[in-house]
Amino acid sequence: MVPEQQPLRFDAPARKSSITQKWLIFILIILIIGMTFELVSRKLRQPASRIPVRTDLTQSELRTIELFRESSPSVVHIRTSEFALEAGQFNMNLQKTPQGSGSGFIWDRNGHIVTNFHVIQKADEATVTLADNTTWKAKLVGFEQSKDLAVLRINAPSEQLKPIKVGYSADLQVGQTVLAIGNPFGLDQTLTTGIISGLGREIISATGRSIRNVIQTDAAINPGNSGGPLLDSSGHLIGVNTAIYSTSHVYAGIGYAVPVDLISRFVPQLIRYGTIQIPSLNFTGIDDVVTRKLKINRLLTQEAHGVMLQDVIPGGAADLAGLNAISFDKAGNLVLGDLIMQLDEIPIADADDLLAALETHKVGDEVTLIIFRNNKKLKVKAKLQEWKNEQ
Repeated sequence: MVPEQQPLRFDAPARKSSITQKWLIFILIILIIGMTFELVSRKLRQPASRIPVRTDLTQSELRTIELFRESSPSVVHIRTSEFALEAGQFNMNLQKTPQGSGSGFIWDRNGHIVTNFHVIQKADEATVTLADNTTWKAKLVGFEQSKDLAVLRINAPSEQLKPIKVGYSADLQVGQTVLAIGNPFGLDQTLTTGIISGLGREIISATGRSIRNVIQTDAAINPGNSGGPLLDSSGHLIGVNTAIYSTSHVYAGIGYAVPVDLISRFVPQLIRYGTIQIPSLNFTGIDDVVTRKLKINRLLTQEAHGVMLQDVIPGGAADLAGLNAISFDKAGNLVLGDLIMQLDEIPIADADDLLAALETHKVGDEVTLIIFRNNKKLKVKAKLQEWKNEQ
């Protein structure tokens, strides 16, 4: 009997080879993981001294760095656009084109943004970019050209808004350190430093009226810085960067900022009313040039100075106080109007002086006027009113 033969198995050697390869791959993976772990461990075990850390910063530098970190979240970048009709083949298309950019700062958690009027002047649309790079459409709340001041509003969540710390400008001193934060030439969150190099300066606004008590600084202020904050060494707002003195429109060592005391007085009015309510005596005065000519022609004495009444609005503060405007007597001779020489303790030399003095008061205040009438000085009381805008 022939024994039954087992079938031949040609796959046995192949299976052994496959198992060997799998073990080799497994061992290789373990080795790679082990080497990687060792490299990472060595990196982590490296002494901290090998990581470069600056230890040579001065206390002044550290303070400046900290001030920037604290204050920069309150500074915003404002971009403006204008719309124009462009003729198409069959219709007119409304095109939006970039107009300019500037700076501003967060006033409160209600989304109010303070900037210069000239930053948003003639703009049809404005957007505000916060320090976290979120951008929001802005609505114009109010403005005052004569102060180069405007307030916008964005609908950003209050937790994203960090209002700036507001200081005072009445007690500033020449030589104080200042910091300017803004977006010159569109470069976001730029810091420049300097000192207060002058106080009590005067610049001319878009309306031709003077802005007084302006702060002069040598901190670099370039196009795009307008509307940004000028801060003191404690990080408090002391002014709004508004202009530079330069023939080339590029920083030349002198910049100007509107003082914060003026901002603090007028921003709440712009938020509430959309305009500034400057109290008035409700009269129109003759031009300062005419007053000077009256002195040249000896119709006024050389000691006389101030604003002469040309017309008095019926029922206005000047009218109720009994002030007289220019008139003619029965013989047709010119009778000069009263000349306001002083308001309370403030001497009045011209119309700008009178307007500046009125701005320190509010509607309803009673003021004492020193007037010049018939070559005599008289003292008169007057109660300030809102401007009636009529003659």
